Formats: sequence, C-alpha cells, structure tokens
Amino acid sequence: MLWSLLYGVAALYWALGGEGYPFERTIDDRSSVSILEPSRAEVVAPVIAAFCAVGVVAGVLMLRNWGAGRSRKTLLTIGWVTACVLTFLIPDYSLLGLLAFSPVLLVFVFTGVPGEQDLGDVLYWHRGNLIIIFIGGLLWAAATLAYQRRSGRQCVRCGRGERAAAAWTEPAAALRWGRWAVYVAVISTLPYDITRLAWYFGWPLGITDEFLKEMQDTPGMMEMGLALAVASTLGSLLSHGLVSRWGEVWPRWVWFKKGKRIHPATAIVPASIVAVVLIPGGLMNFRAYEADMWGTTGPGMFWVVWG
Repeated sequence: MLWSLLYGVAALYWALGGEGYPFERTIDDRSSVSILEPSRAEVVAPVIAAFCAVGVVAGVLMLRNWGAGRSRKTLLTIGWVTACVLTFLIPDYSLLGLLAFSPVLLVFVFTGVPGEQDLGDVLYWHRGNLIIIFIGGLLWAAATLAYQRRSGRQCVRCGRGERAAAAWTEPAAALRWGRWAVYVAVISTLPYDITRLAWYFGWPLGITDEFLKEMQDTPGMMEMGLALAVASTLGSLLSHGLVSRWGEVWPRWVWFKKGKRIHPATAIVPASIVAVVLIPGGLMNFRAYEADMWGTTGPGMFWVVWG
C-alpha cells in the first residue's frame, strides 16, 4: 500500500509536468524495452496514478481483512493483476542482466567500468525505475497471498486449511509432475545456449553475417556471449537438483557438507529469484522479435517457460 502511494504521488507529479518521467524517449544506450517506453507523461502518468490509487484502496481493505464472497474475489483479482503487471509485464530483461552480471558489477564498484563508461551508464534512471516497479510487484504478490490465506482461514505460512491437501501436492504426485517440469525447463534453455555457442565459433545462426562481424570486432563481445551460454547451461543443470538426490543431500564433492540434508530454502530461494526475473525477460523478447534476426530474441522467448 505504501509503495502504491509513493509511486502514485510520483506519477501525479510527472502528469503535472514534473521532471524525471522514466518512460520518456531517451538515447538508445539508455532506453529500456519496457512495454511503457517510449510514452508521453501527460498521457500515461495519469493512468499510472489511477492504477496506484486503486492499489492504495485495495491495500487498506486487505489490511482490514475486509471482504467475503464476491468482494473478496474482487480484492484478490486486483491484487494478483497488480502483482503480475508490475512484476512481469512492465519490466524488461534489465533485472536478468543485473543478476547475471552482479559479480562483475561488484568488481566494477572498486575498479571502475572498463573503457569510457562508468556505473552510471549501467545503472541509469530508466533501468532503476524498472527495478523499483519489480520490487512493487513482489510486495503486491506477498501482500495478496497473505490476504488470500488469512481471509480463507488458511495457515499464512504454508497455505493449508481445514480441508485435506490436494492430491497433486502429495510427495509422490509432486515428484511425477515435477520431473516433467524439470525436463521442460532444461530443454527450454537449449535454443539460447546453442545459438550463442554457434556465434562464438563463427556460425551466424539466426543472425546476419554483418551482425556477427560487428560482434567479432567488438572486444570481449564473443567471450561475454560464451559466458552467458555457459551460465545458462549450468543453470539448467542445477534445475536437475529439484528432482535429484543430490538436490536433497549434499554430494561428496562438497566436502564440508557431504551427507547432510539440504534445507529446501537453499534451492527454493535462488530458484525463485531466477524464475521471477526470467519471465519478464522472456516476455520482452516477444515484443522485440524480428524474423530476420530471430537468433537475438527468439531463443529468449523460452525464458518464460523456464521461469
């Protein structure tokens, strides 16, 4: 509710002509691929302010545990739609990029960015705004889930209620469909990995010869693509741990933990973080798709499936 209030006030400020509207047209190097960019503040900012105002009212009602029957369903619809719009629809691949390059960015804090750029060229306002919106989406998802469980007389921590748990959540059933989910997730990473490896070895798979030459002439570009492909492959291998014994008991090569039980949060938390940033990145690729350059965005569409 507080997030909606503050962002709504900011949107109202932009609607009245204030500076810093984050979805205005900007230079190519600092533009995002958000669904709202580029747009005019006098058109879109009032809509954002109204959207946030609805969120404030819904938040007050949720805090008061108001609603039963149809009114409860209305509040839940508002909450989940708000969460999905803010988390998945408005952001682009920025969060995924920041997550993938976070170790390098930590080094850049102390060493500076190589070349003529600085950290301001990496973490600029258009991108920072999308991070703020993404955080708002996560807050709304948590708030709506808590209200849904609380108003439905379920355990706020685990979601279980007075009725017996659904059959598909039983361990044996979850392992059966969970294996298929893991197989699909692993396969969904292959198009991205294959295209980036092909580029590294000089095969313009899904791109033009000119674009491949341009990347080859850019220092470090091919190595960066190879590193991302390797990271994607390792991520898909880690997904196997969700249905494998080595995902439940520390393997022998982790000598200081070997044989001990792996706490579920050790897998669930990082997997969930990656999942929620993969989906907006995948949806962005649908918007940016070009048939003659399908290799640049086509494989990234499958991030939605992986997420």
